[in-house]
Amino acid sequence: MAISDDFKEQLKAGRIVDALTLALGEAVELEITTWVSSSKNSEATKSADSEKPAPDSRMRTRMNIVEGAIDTEVGSRFIGNGPYTELRQFHMEQVQQGRQIIQHNLENLQQLFTVLTSTLTHLPQASHRLGDGNSVLPPSNPENIQ
Repeated sequence: MAISDDFKEQLKAGRIVDALTLALGEAVELEITTWVSSSKNSEATKSADSEKPAPDSRMRTRMNIVEGAIDTEVGSRFIGNGPYTELRQFHMEQVQQGRQIIQHNLENLQQLFTVLTSTLTHLPQASHRLGDGNSVLPPSNPENIQ
């Protein structure tokens, strides 16, 4: 199940703390990979191993906002006179877009926490139940979650 599906399930079940924990866990790191697949791998012969790019045929950048780290790996076919040097600029544009995505996600999480904090302060003290599945809010209607 995809992380977004897990998030929605947690919200539907009313486990807001679990949903937020899941969202925060995913919000700290972004990985961008640009790779050139081999033409010998046709759709009919793809396997789990053929889906993975060879180190010399990929560029990969990982950004971790908690550690403040950005790690970039550049395969040998993307440097010097390699056949894929023109893709370096494309990869760097994707990294820049990734930074913007992270910034946007952080702004959304900040707004979510603001709304959650405001909501929790307006709830009666008796409804702050964290015992059974750390649910603070009642389960939501599945049709309202997108």
